[in-house]
Amino acid sequence: MPKKKLAQTGTTPSIATHPLAQRVQARVAEVGLALDQRARASRPRAKRAKPAKSEARPPKTALLAGSATQPPAPTREASSLRRVFNELAITHRQFRLRSGQHASPELRDAARVFKEAPSFPSLVLVAAFLEEDGLLEW
Repeated sequence: MPKKKLAQTGTTPSIATHPLAQRVQARVAEVGLALDQRARASRPRAKRAKPAKSEARPPKTALLAGSATQPPAPTREASSLRRVFNELAITHRQFRLRSGQHASPELRDAARVFKEAPSFPSLVLVAAFLEEDGLLEW
């Protein structure tokens, strides 16, 4: 019995069910685990910075006041998204150097959208351009 082709309704498949999205999510998770390992790693005692004994420690109230002026540290997810985006950027840059091609305006727009507001859907969009060129290794 011949298989029937599914009629396309003109809508794109949901990002959650798209295989590319699953691969991007797996890569982001893998990078997140690597960041967690790096955060948990301690430096050997011999290489730790030793505070100078002549310097007086600042009072705790000064430390608390200083932390209020600093921007909050990026979350694990945001750091993971940026790392994967940077990997994609390096891969595409190397491809452009080898091939002599320029980045498409659509890819530039997708990269700009990601840089303005890093999110998983915008990262998948950038990865889709690299997937079209056969540049994704994962």
